[in-house]
Amino acid sequence: MSLRIRLARGGAKKRPFYRVVVADSRSPRDGRFIEKIGHYNPMVPRDHPERLRLDEARARHWLSLGATPSDRVARFLGQANIIPMPEIPTQTKQNQPRKKELERRAAEAAAQKEAQSTEAHAAAEAHDAEAAAEEVAEAPAEEAAPAEETAPETPAEEGPAEETAPTQETPAEEAPAEETPAEAEGEDDKKEG
Repeated sequence: MSLRIRLARGGAKKRPFYRVVVADSRSPRDGRFIEKIGHYNPMVPRDHPERLRLDEARARHWLSLGATPSDRVARFLGQANIIPMPEIPTQTKQNQPRKKELERRAAEAAAQKEAQSTEAHAAAEAHDAEAAAEEVAEAPAEEAAPAEETAPETPAEEGPAEETAPTQETPAEEAPAEETPAEAEGEDDKKEG
């Protein structure tokens, strides 16, 4: 005879009340039982003391005789530290998306995230470019302001500054002539003739 510790339903319609019973596994759910060891009332709040009443000594006795608890009763016994807490298996969710749908959503999310990061990167570069342009625009204005202040005091300085500019250009013109001496001699002949 295999013994089970299980719930036997009682109570009215839509108002369940369960007895925790030790019964032969072949007997009906609400039928003959060997011993009643507690009750379970799911209609009261979880923290209420009358939600679950269990005679722990009798439960230990029947477990020692080889009675196996049902899933729900095993959970109750685990919460009462009579047996180790059983693992709760994950239920398959029919309304949840399937594996391929999850992969497609993950790929879309990754693409969207990448697009946002590239937009953010481009915006950051544009912001940096604008900041650099502002700095460049501010720098000549700052340099021009001191030059304008000194200009009325010393107008003669502007003249020599312009003369130094052409002298800097002349070495650049002579440089190609120095690179090719043969061509330079041919040009001298043309100038004489």
